[in-house]
Amino acid sequence: MFSFNQWLRENKVAMWILTVIRVYIGYDWMTHGWSKLTGGFQAGGFLAGALEKATGDHPAVQAWWATFLEKFAIPNAGLFDFIIPLGEFLVGLGLLLGCFTTFAALMAMVMNFAFLFSGTVSTNAQLVLMEIFIVVAGANAGKIGLDHWVLPYLRGLFNRNKTVTPTTPTITPTKKTA
Repeated sequence: MFSFNQWLRENKVAMWILTVIRVYIGYDWMTHGWSKLTGGFQAGGFLAGALEKATGDHPAVQAWWATFLEKFAIPNAGLFDFIIPLGEFLVGLGLLLGCFTTFAALMAMVMNFAFLFSGTVSTNAQLVLMEIFIVVAGANAGKIGLDHWVLPYLRGLFNRNKTVTPTTPTITPTKKTA
């Protein structure tokens, strides 16, 4: 029986396809993050624009997200001026290098969903779709990358401190009744 999930996680062809997707997404995130880091970025205008999309007959932004924007994001726009460009750059770097690939793709999805919730479709929907494949594929998406060495090293670190004591099963004889 064919399992797409298993194919994504174990197949070498899938590994190569995921690498191409991962590098494409990583380059996209890293370049956008870098341009914001080096060119100056202010989230206030974007956040205010997203809040405006929460009104009218057919709002593009849901009320619960508008409340988050109004009560937390806009008053803390300076924080978002820092974390958005840095997050975009680091997610892109992680995906490009194939280091902590699953986590980087998960964080990319969080950012894409935040942009979608804010009423900006652009390429966010297609990026989320591709990122889902990377997250589902797990380690296979980063095998052609630093995860090939980093993940086994980390597993060794975490397993090194665990002492495994082998247990011998005890067999108790049963009495035969006549």
